[in-house]
Amino acid sequence: MRSLPGVLGAAAPVHVAPMAGGPSTPDLVVATARSGHFAQLAAGYQDVDALRDQIAAVRSAGVGTFGVNLFVPNPVPIAPAVYDAYRGELERESGRALPTLREDDDAWSDKVTALLDDPVPVVSFTFGLPARDVVEALRQRGVVTVQSVTTPAEAVAAAERGVDVLLVQGEAAGGHSAVLDPRSPVRAVPLPDLVRSVVSATTLPIVAAGGIGGAADVGEQLAAGASAVAVGTAVLRTDEAGTSPVHRAALVDAAFDRTVVTRAFTGRPARALANAFTRAHPDAPLGYPALHHLTRPLRTDAAASGDPHRLHLWAGRAWRAASDGPVADVLEALLA
Repeated sequence: MRSLPGVLGAAAPVHVAPMAGGPSTPDLVVATARSGHFAQLAAGYQDVDALRDQIAAVRSAGVGTFGVNLFVPNPVPIAPAVYDAYRGELERESGRALPTLREDDDAWSDKVTALLDDPVPVVSFTFGLPARDVVEALRQRGVVTVQSVTTPAEAVAAAERGVDVLLVQGEAAGGHSAVLDPRSPVRAVPLPDLVRSVVSATTLPIVAAGGIGGAADVGEQLAAGASAVAVGTAVLRTDEAGTSPVHRAALVDAAFDRTVVTRAFTGRPARALANAFTRAHPDAPLGYPALHHLTRPLRTDAAASGDPHRLHLWAGRAWRAASDGPVADVLEALLA
C-alpha cells in the first residue's frame, strides 16, 4: 500500500467524496474532519464567492484538514439542432418553456485563481485533466492534488500532469462518471480489478471509489492496493449532508429498485435511481454542460414539489446501505 501525502495520509482511510449540487455542505466537511476522516467541498455549480464563503465556514469551525473539488472544463459540444430537439421534447412533456443553448466552464479560471490566492490543503479535479502549470502552481503553494480517473490509461495521463494522488472511480459509483471522454462507455470492471490495474500502471497512491457499502468493501479495496476509499452515496442520508428531502426519501423507498447510467439530466453519464424521467429518455444526447442547464428548471421544480420522478436521484449500486444519523457513525461503521 502506497502512502498518501500530507493531510490525506493523516486521516482515517475512509474519505467522504465531494458531491456537487447540495450534499457536500460545510457541516458535512467539518463533522467528517472532527471524526478523524477527510472530506471536500464541492465547487461545481457554485460561483467563486459562494466557494469562498464555504471555505471560510469550514475554517471558522476550526477545521484545517479539508479539500476542494473542481470541475475541469471538458465540454461535449452539442449541435444546436440536437439540443433544440431535446428541448422541444422536454417542453412538450413538462408544459413549460426551457432555456436556449448555453455552454460555460463553471467559472474555472476564477476558482483556480481563488485557490492559488488562498490555498486549501487539497484540491481535486474531475471531468478533465488540468494543465500541468495549474498543478505545479498549486504544488508550489503546498497543495496536494488529486485526479479522478476511471481507467489505467487515464491514470497514466493524470500522472504525466504531475498530480499527487489518483481517485480511481469504478462504474458502480453514484452521480457523474469521472470518465475523461464521456463518449466512451462506462466500463463494467469490478473496482478491485480496476484498482489493481491502476496500481500496475502507475506509482501514485490510490483512493478507490464506487459502490462502497460496508466494511467488507473497504477491506477489499485496501487489499487490492488502494491506500483509502471514498464514499458518497453512503453518506447522502446523514444529518450533516445537504441532500434534498425528496432524494433522501427515494433512497429508502422500495419503489426505486435499481440504478441506471443516464445522460437524461445533464448530457453526461451519471448513475441514478431509475425513475420516470430516466425511463422516458433512455437515448438522451450527450452534451454537458448544455443539458445540465436545460433540465435545471425541471429539477428545481421537482425538488420543490416533492416529485422524485423528475429529479436526478444520484445513487451508487450500494445505495441500500445508506443510513441516517451522524456522519461520524456511518464512517465508524465502515471501518469496523
